[in-house]
Amino acid sequence: MSQQPSHVVVGLSGGVDSAVAALLLKAQGHRVTAVFMKNWEEDDGDGHCAAAADLRDAEAVCRRLDIPLRAVNFSAEYWERVFQQFLAEYRAGRTPNPDVACNREIKFRAFLEYALDLGAETIATGHYARLGPGPVLRTARDADKDQTYFLSAVPAPALARTVFPLGGMTKAEVRARARAAGLPVHAKRDSTGICFIGERRFRDFLARYLAPRPGPVVSVEGRPLGRHEGLMYYTIGQRQGLGIGGAGGAWYVAGKDTAGNTLIVAQGRDHPALWSGGLTASAPHWIGPPPALPLACTARIRHRQAPAPCRVAARDGGLEVAFETPQWAVAPGQVVAFYDGERCLGGAVIEAAVTRAPGGAPPAAGSTGGAPAGPGPAPGSR
Repeated sequence: MSQQPSHVVVGLSGGVDSAVAALLLKAQGHRVTAVFMKNWEEDDGDGHCAAAADLRDAEAVCRRLDIPLRAVNFSAEYWERVFQQFLAEYRAGRTPNPDVACNREIKFRAFLEYALDLGAETIATGHYARLGPGPVLRTARDADKDQTYFLSAVPAPALARTVFPLGGMTKAEVRARARAAGLPVHAKRDSTGICFIGERRFRDFLARYLAPRPGPVVSVEGRPLGRHEGLMYYTIGQRQGLGIGGAGGAWYVAGKDTAGNTLIVAQGRDHPALWSGGLTASAPHWIGPPPALPLACTARIRHRQAPAPCRVAARDGGLEVAFETPQWAVAPGQVVAFYDGERCLGGAVIEAAVTRAPGGAPPAAGSTGGAPAGPGPAPGSR
């Protein structure tokens, strides 16, 4: 971003990250306008969607920084562009990633358009990521907080109009800066989801929109083990909530037979059914010109996973990804993000796991890094 003073519109969520982003931009001499985005209409006041409390926190930050605040409602756009697809994916027995869609459709589309209408040169958010030179997306200095996985579907033209003030900072430094500046949110805990789910039970929320269809649970060998409450409630790699006991170790979701409404489970984290040598993916998005395929790079199949070496090739309008070592719990509907060193090249939507090569032993438990994709959303930037 140019060091010349400019008009920057900051997406202010009411959390510490976006508050410090605004603080830093004002300290650099920019004209800063804050915008609070409301993306969900239902349940206000019932303790689940904390939009009202977050707005009060954003207002307090703006008073401290002496910057103007606008509140804008993107709930219609969110419902149409993000939530409808969210429901369609769960209806199909997959596990979507609404945070990736929200970034692409709301924060870096609807919000960007709104900011440009206000006369802004650029927008800013509290994401932990870096940019440059040009609209090149790079990982953050704080590897544990890096959010490029969630930004892998953002178009390059939108990134060209964006700044990420926190990309070179650690979370500890951000909180220290907020504390030193007297920001009222310096100790506010990080968010753990998206507004429309919040702290409530995920199953209760999803059942309001999709009718559960209970069915059988069987082992990968075909042995009946019990009943599930609905395939939409489970994701590949899930351990909790299966209701299966017995000796021999914990059970994990290994697959779903949507035609037969059957949940398939495997016993033990290192069961071969939980490991895949690759995956197929659809809707590839490249940040910048598409690379020549096949491509040797690294990839993440979940947030905070260490990028794994792989080879990406074209397949039937989509991609086929072959990993050097088997990966654990590849979940259809989630995102695979591609990297060249610290540069995020883009991403695609996982369609299916590809069976690992015969005779290839799975790596030790936990070696792929990151948490398994769960049925709820991943943490977002605040």
